[in-house]
Amino acid sequence: MHGKKNYINKSAYSIQGIKTVGKSLPRGLKTILKKGGHNYSSMINNWTSLVGKKISDVAYPKSIKTGRELRNGVLILNVDHGDQLFVEYSKKDIIDKINAFFGYQFIKEVRLVLIKRKTDKKEEHKIDKDKSIKYGKKIKEIQDSNLKRNLSNLIDVFSAKK
Repeated sequence: MHGKKNYINKSAYSIQGIKTVGKSLPRGLKTILKKGGHNYSSMINNWTSLVGKKISDVAYPKSIKTGRELRNGVLILNVDHGDQLFVEYSKKDIIDKINAFFGYQFIKEVRLVLIKRKTDKKEEHKIDKDKSIKYGKKIKEIQDSNLKRNLSNLIDVFSAKK
């Protein structure tokens, strides 16, 4: 008469076929949460307010290594070259602020990794009057009228950049 219903989830914690939260999370997300991915992301999101503007301008978290209990972790910071001394002297303060934020001893040690930020130095290509006159004379010697017009326009653009 009445057949037995086959529920999808047959664990002891399901009620009428509803999946438990642990079973419904994707496999990759569960491992990240177990490893403390939430702590790392909340630290990244609140980094400036955690350590202050001065430190956050020259250093940012690269990674966190913790054990299974998410205690006594090692915070690895990327630090701008030249500012490592400032961050080195602020290590204790950084550890205290992060542990106060989480409410337990999440970080035990801070390690620094030096990075060299690329500074974009733009070379200025300016043509002064003497060079523009010199180039103008050479352009007049060119036979092709189209090339002559384009080169003179190019010199005008570079001269106007001043």
